[in-house]
Amino acid sequence: MNYTELKAAIQGYTENIFPVTDLANGGTLSSDEQINTFIRQAEQRVYNSIQFAALRRTVTGNTTPANAYLACPVDFLAVYSMSVTVSGRVEYLLNKDTNFIQAAYPQTIYVGVPRFYSLFGAPTGAPAELTFLLGPTPDAAYPVQLTYFYYPESIVTAGTSWLGDNFDSVLLYGSLVEAYTFMKGEADMLQLYDTKYKEALALAKRLGDGMQRQDAYRSGQTRTGVS
Repeated sequence: MNYTELKAAIQGYTENIFPVTDLANGGTLSSDEQINTFIRQAEQRVYNSIQFAALRRTVTGNTTPANAYLACPVDFLAVYSMSVTVSGRVEYLLNKDTNFIQAAYPQTIYVGVPRFYSLFGAPTGAPAELTFLLGPTPDAAYPVQLTYFYYPESIVTAGTSWLGDNFDSVLLYGSLVEAYTFMKGEADMLQLYDTKYKEALALAKRLGDGMQRQDAYRSGQTRTGVS
């Protein structure tokens, strides 16, 4: 399902073209702006509920000697893993609280191969919203590999998306829940859309948090009991 099809489905299910809406401050919201908000809200719900393998991205870089901070990607959502390479050997860092790292390595004289990382608010003057704090402070330029979950471009601007192509039911019903809430629609219809959304979300979660994390060799084939 692409954006045009999704938009038409939302209008068809709700029997509403969402005409221009006047705002309290004197502005207006067009039909497209309203529908786009519903879709983006639904995408945000889904991306924060399921860890799809397709929503992981890997970037590489290097630590800076005597600098305990590492820049965070602009589309960052959550860490999957972080590692440094030391003499050809990959070593994975452990996620710790910022307080732990600062207590364990209170001064920059504690340098070496980083063993821990934490999410840290951006240092003063930094353009990024978040940075990583490493402990101990790197003593050399070590290659870093970060695999992380990210917000993909919305179907609103891209026209298509992985979610729309592979699991359009959860995107559609999530958008309908947002749209019907906005409309202050009948409680029974809102409950129906919410139930359908949760059913679709459960199936999507089975894929993202279940099937994509196992195989027949390690976990055995899925079997249903026979009475």
